[in-house]
Amino acid sequence: MSDRLSTLSSPNVLKWLLVCVAFAGVLWVGHPALALFVGATMSVALTPSVPAVLEPVGKLCLKSAIVVLGFTLNVQALWETSRDYSGLVVAFVTFALVAGLVIGRLIGVDKDQSRLLSTGTAICGGTAIVTLAPVIRARPESVAICIGIVFILNAIAILVLPWLGHQLQMTEDQFGVWVALAIHDTSSVVGAAAIFGDRALEVATTVKLVRTLLLIPVVLIAGILLRQSETKLRIPGFLMLFVAASMAGSLLHPPAEVVAQIRAVSRFLLVVALFGIGMEIRRSTIASLNGRAVWLSLLLWSILLPVTLFAALSW
Repeated sequence: MSDRLSTLSSPNVLKWLLVCVAFAGVLWVGHPALALFVGATMSVALTPSVPAVLEPVGKLCLKSAIVVLGFTLNVQALWETSRDYSGLVVAFVTFALVAGLVIGRLIGVDKDQSRLLSTGTAICGGTAIVTLAPVIRARPESVAICIGIVFILNAIAILVLPWLGHQLQMTEDQFGVWVALAIHDTSSVVGAAAIFGDRALEVATTVKLVRTLLLIPVVLIAGILLRQSETKLRIPGFLMLFVAASMAGSLLHPPAEVVAQIRAVSRFLLVVALFGIGMEIRRSTIASLNGRAVWLSLLLWSILLPVTLFAALSW
């Protein structure tokens, strides 16, 4: 009983009220980048008193937002976009993997961390990291460090890249391709693209799907090279639901008014998702960052950002 009363003490109640007010504010404004920034600020400022209640809600809303978006897309357009950019995606993933491993060796990064960060940067961030980790028998602390680095870089990307895209006067197609290649996690790709525009979101989601699917051959090859026969792949199931929703939308042909409402629902879910994702950034996440691993991520990203920008503008 005393434990329950302590959780309802006035400092905790005040902090929860602040979170609720901030959450209501970002819902009213409806801007994904603001939701991420406010969520992260609240989490860092109020840690450790505020439990991570919104984290699972944020992840569920993100997956739901992507699936709902699928109802507004056409399967033929989805296929054409995948076909048009598949060669570029394969070239990018290959280049990013090789560059990451080379830089990691040159600056003396731990071998496990170098492999995890290179794969996470090349393919799909945290999903790639946790999938590859058991294959290379990475230590838990290495996995935690790599996920923390990727997460913080993703948060920076959501806030900076849409602004930079507008400054460069990129088209929505160009920006969608750029963020689908340059940003690690699917959640951050979707968040950045949604800020820029609906068409950018469609292109980014499709290109990112192609990039994520390359996790299958990469993990299989790693398992063969390291003689690991039991390799469990973790391809996000919601991406398959996204394709299924696109097929359903193509068959049903919803009117423009319905499409507009579906996109509004998807954007609402995205705002909720990014606030929850922002709440995942804790002081412990920042404190756990390792110097050489951070340098590897920064150097690799500083190479990939202009390379992918050039590719998106000229492809």
